[in-house]
Amino acid sequence: MFNYVVVGAGMAGSIIAERIASQLNKKVLIIERRDHIGGNCYDEVDENGIIRHLYGPHLFHAKNRDAYNYLQQFGEWSVYNHRVLAYIDGNKVPIPFNFNTIEQIFPQKLAQKYESKLLEHFEYGEKVPILELIKEEDQDLKYLAQFVYEKIFVNYSAKQWGMKPEDMDGLVTARVPICVSRDDRYFHDRYQAVPKRGYSSIFKAMLSHPNIKLLTNTDFREVMEIKSEDFYLFDKKFEGTLIYTGQIDELFDYKFGDLPYRSVRMHFETVDSEWYQEAATVNYPNDYDFTRITEFKHIHPVQSAKTTILKEFPQDYIKGENTPYYPIFTRENQERYQKYLEHSKAFKNLIMLGRLAEYRYYDMDSIVTRALEVFKEKVVGN
Repeated sequence: MFNYVVVGAGMAGSIIAERIASQLNKKVLIIERRDHIGGNCYDEVDENGIIRHLYGPHLFHAKNRDAYNYLQQFGEWSVYNHRVLAYIDGNKVPIPFNFNTIEQIFPQKLAQKYESKLLEHFEYGEKVPILELIKEEDQDLKYLAQFVYEKIFVNYSAKQWGMKPEDMDGLVTARVPICVSRDDRYFHDRYQAVPKRGYSSIFKAMLSHPNIKLLTNTDFREVMEIKSEDFYLFDKKFEGTLIYTGQIDELFDYKFGDLPYRSVRMHFETVDSEWYQEAATVNYPNDYDFTRITEFKHIHPVQSAKTTILKEFPQDYIKGENTPYYPIFTRENQERYQKYLEHSKAFKNLIMLGRLAEYRYYDMDSIVTRALEVFKEKVVGN
């Protein structure tokens, strides 16, 4: 009955299913464990009439137009430039760290000196990673870099990842920049937008093709099983292709051990006030147990006497109890993942796709691009 089975109705699974159905005119069965489509991008309208993202804020931004063009087919999008404040020493200041931040934190003369030094060493508009700035011989720039590292990054990352800063992968620390400009936007990509009616409407349109059949509230193991190097669907050998977007270690019964993830406990609150905070997101690097608060009316404007906020509390991922969000990048974990990857290659009709299946972090634009690439290279190409 089906040429393809896709496990997972998140961004990666939904895109590749849509492409197979619409471009190849093939039958696709999507198996989704949750009771909804859209994966972690899923959103819904709450009792206050506000669109809230159930798994944390998801904001589309991209440097190239291809991913944006693809998503625009499935609904209207609004231009949206995300702005984030950080609660530092009792003040809320814009991040990434830029000239405006410097002037709000430091005395005027000191701020002017830091700005002049940055312009002497870097181009206006440049984004300088903190770890690069710390290597500068100029003591003022070195002090500035150390200040940002300690006030913005260290404690936030320790909460986020549940480990000491010195144990973190260097790629994580390298993502903390200072912007040599007054651009207060959190992202500086050319295309930045959110769907007018929420992401769920986009996924609904994406999966509405008659060639797509969807099973929600269904675990992969309820309808498929692995025997030797073959897959069986509804107790019959499956001759088509399986595209798997779930956890790679779960697929193979954890035979090489668990791959660890970080999870997040999402705590929503209704506030009896028109607005709660000055920006969509305020980060709390050094205070409280949560990492950030997001107010969704900034992202999806609506008239409401009340407002909805989300506090995020990072925590360890525990199988069967919470949601895996972020792969933990250590050498040991990557070596374990490589064992699973090599094992997966024994299955000729298996394609691994997405954050959990490939054990890597993808931004939204990256996963759109990745899904479209995999469709061209591994589906059409075969």
